[in-house]
Amino acid sequence: MSSSLFSFLFFLLFLNPFFTEANLHRSKTLLKSSLISQPDTNGTTPPTLFFEVTKPIIVPNTKPCSLTVLQHDFGFTYGKPPVFADYSFPSDCPYQEFSKIVLEWNATCKGRQFDRIFGVWLSGVELLRSCTAEPRATGIVWSVQKDITRYSSLLLTNKTQTFAVYLGNLVDKTYTGVYHVNITLYFYPAVEKMDLFGGKEGNLVSGVDSKADLIIPFSRDLPLNDGLWYEIENATDVKVKEFEIPQNVYRAVLEVYVSFHENDEFWYGNLPNDYIAANNLTGVAGNGPFREVVVSLDGEVVGAVWPFTVVYTGGINPLLWRPISAIGSFDLPTYDIEITPFLGNILDGKTHKLGFSVTNALNVWYIDANLHLWLDGKSEKTEGKLLQYNIVPLGVSSVLDFKGLNGTFVTNTTRFISSTGWVKSTYGTVTTKFIQNLSYSNFMVMGKDGNLQIVNQTIHFDDIVHAKMPASNFDSRKSFKRFLFHLYSDNHDQGSGTSLSVANVTLGFNEKKYKDADVSLPSSSLRNLQKGQGVMVVKNNLVVSGVVSTQQSYNYDSNKFCYSRNISSSNYTILHDEVKNTCNKRAQFHFGYGLSKSGPFPA
Repeated sequence: MSSSLFSFLFFLLFLNPFFTEANLHRSKTLLKSSLISQPDTNGTTPPTLFFEVTKPIIVPNTKPCSLTVLQHDFGFTYGKPPVFADYSFPSDCPYQEFSKIVLEWNATCKGRQFDRIFGVWLSGVELLRSCTAEPRATGIVWSVQKDITRYSSLLLTNKTQTFAVYLGNLVDKTYTGVYHVNITLYFYPAVEKMDLFGGKEGNLVSGVDSKADLIIPFSRDLPLNDGLWYEIENATDVKVKEFEIPQNVYRAVLEVYVSFHENDEFWYGNLPNDYIAANNLTGVAGNGPFREVVVSLDGEVVGAVWPFTVVYTGGINPLLWRPISAIGSFDLPTYDIEITPFLGNILDGKTHKLGFSVTNALNVWYIDANLHLWLDGKSEKTEGKLLQYNIVPLGVSSVLDFKGLNGTFVTNTTRFISSTGWVKSTYGTVTTKFIQNLSYSNFMVMGKDGNLQIVNQTIHFDDIVHAKMPASNFDSRKSFKRFLFHLYSDNHDQGSGTSLSVANVTLGFNEKKYKDADVSLPSSSLRNLQKGQGVMVVKNNLVVSGVVSTQQSYNYDSNKFCYSRNISSSNYTILHDEVKNTCNKRAQFHFGYGLSKSGPFPA
């Protein structure tokens, strides 16, 4: 496909709904998903393997214990209770300590179906948030592996627990795809016995690398005819849950799950309200393109999440994500907020309130969280005090310049949150400082009387956990995240209910982690870049044909392990796939994406 075609045709943009009434993902946004016309099949073609590019999970060279927790066929499950299974740690497993625990989701589907969001919970604690792959007539298979070692205290509990999966699917004459699902857990025994005291000391600030002693879920209680997540329906909606923690906690980390749907599925392309009102537009999602998940403790903001722009498997142009799924779509990222500085306020044995809201939200956001707690096993009570709390008001700058349906919109936002507090336990008195420093930029263009849209967005999401340890030792963790999103597309009406839609999409997820905030070189670096270009012909709300190409460069470097994969595809076919497991020292900690900052990418 010539690059001149892509330089002429821009972003997929409709002023009328693109879904049929049966679609569960009805939306008033300008960006739409599409149902794909399915050719007849004689049943001889093997199913297609779909996948998300990510690094493999490093497991020890030991034979794991395995447990198949659930097998189910998700047919018409929309608006019905989650599917349940009893979970108990496998009694025939001879080991007690495990260095790695992996959840594996395997699924098949055949026919026609939209993408469906789903969640997996154990005793209300969410283990996985994901999106289904969209099937084809000849069938598809896909698998998701997730490291769930951080939930060890829950998984190894010696009691029967409720394992729940919600996947809201619809099956009728149009939507024929049934998802056949198998979920298995693998427990890899530790090669060496753990140093209990050393492990505890490391837990004072190590976060994901360590295992909490107790996990408190912040999700909805059963029974439900839906997922266990909270639903945030608008900008004033606040979901609050009361909780109480043990009085011997010395560290607390809140892990937040986030996904966005319906009118906010494409929030990064939502239009300013002034533009919508001036042009008398109806059925169009507004509130502009900025969103922020706000977490509060007893009414005070303790942290924020500026989420990565996950594109689900039916988003923008569904052909782009076949077979290479969009970044984060099969395993949505979670976000950690350090609560330790605030422990002095909640170690009183009383009930407290944790709240969730979304700035500028439209219907609907799915949010829940897990509170990871580390307990002092040698003491019945710890004590603490909040020393410093500083929150800079959300800084928003918005510049609108439009005439009629054409114009440009620039939105810049900043956020800074800092908290410091000490906790005294049998491990000593530790002073913890948590800093979040975030910035956001979105540049949007509307052209061709509203038929053209360009979006260029960058999110900088930095956080630091700094702990002053006993004996004047210091330990720190720092994470620098950069989320890049670029859209460039257009829609051309061809008459007779037919349109030609063209989209260029770029996704970038970049993160550098430091084990000590004062060192110059990161302990790990991830550069994950995905580009896609596609044209599809849509007739009567069905994609009847299309030509797409997708390229992805995934590079992970650390002190112990390196992995890279460069892959490209076109119309279900893998064109190039190169995997390397060796470290390139010269480029190991390069920070950029290797992208130009503007303009489309040629096919």
